[in-house]
Amino acid sequence: MKKVAADHKVTGIAIETDNKNVKAEEFKEAILSCKHKFSKGMSLRIEWKKIQSQEVSFVYYNGEFTGDLKDRAEMLNTGIRIRNVTRKDSGTYRCEISAKSEEGQRLGEATITLTVLVPPTTPICVVPNSAMTGTVVELSCKEAEGSPPSEYQWYKNGVALLEKTGTGSARTANITYTMNKKSGTLIFNTVSKNDTGEYFCVASNGIGLPQKCSMKRMQVDDLNVSGIIAAVVIVALVMALCGLGVLYAQKKGYFTKESSSQKSNSQSTSEKDFKHTKSFVI
Repeated sequence: MKKVAADHKVTGIAIETDNKNVKAEEFKEAILSCKHKFSKGMSLRIEWKKIQSQEVSFVYYNGEFTGDLKDRAEMLNTGIRIRNVTRKDSGTYRCEISAKSEEGQRLGEATITLTVLVPPTTPICVVPNSAMTGTVVELSCKEAEGSPPSEYQWYKNGVALLEKTGTGSARTANITYTMNKKSGTLIFNTVSKNDTGEYFCVASNGIGLPQKCSMKRMQVDDLNVSGIIAAVVIVALVMALCGLGVLYAQKKGYFTKESSSQKSNSQSTSEKDFKHTKSFVI
């Protein structure tokens, strides 16, 4: 069957729809309209189908609803009303009407897209507890339920961070980070002690209430060079003392006595083995 947009005639039938792109909030109702201009006395066959990727499934067939819509949908003339819509109901629907006339079978169709709007859930935020100055630090914020997809706004100490655009107030503020409202990332290319603070993120998509993650603190400190040098010096001293101890032991002959003892024991064992072998031969 040849597909055309709504309001175009297909084999002599004009099928119309009030809205080709229907949007409805989750758990409310959605109406998919499908209108024709046939006389009331004509025998019509009405079918509704849902198109998903390469699959086509029946929604209304042989005078009744099927599948998940069986107890949630009703006919409005040739259109349908879906109650308590869920995100699973999102997709493309096709209304198909056929009628018999003196000229033979006549067909028509209209395609409607249903988008179920879902508010965001509480986002998951990843904020490092500590960081060293001059390093690259990335904070992330994400939630996967919202439809349409959420945008993200980061806050530091309760104040919204500016989005780095290179113009206006964001440019004059000498921002050292990059905030991506689409992906939810906040990246410090060279983090500084001034970036220490309490961070949280808010997700919103215009549906329902915005949602925010719990506040987390990021502490930024300078690299403790003096501490590192002190640690290296201590390790070097310990190694030097160990070396002096070994030299002292060698000077006192502790290792020599131990070697002589081992040599004596070895000779004694060899003599015993020799005597035992001699006795065996005799």
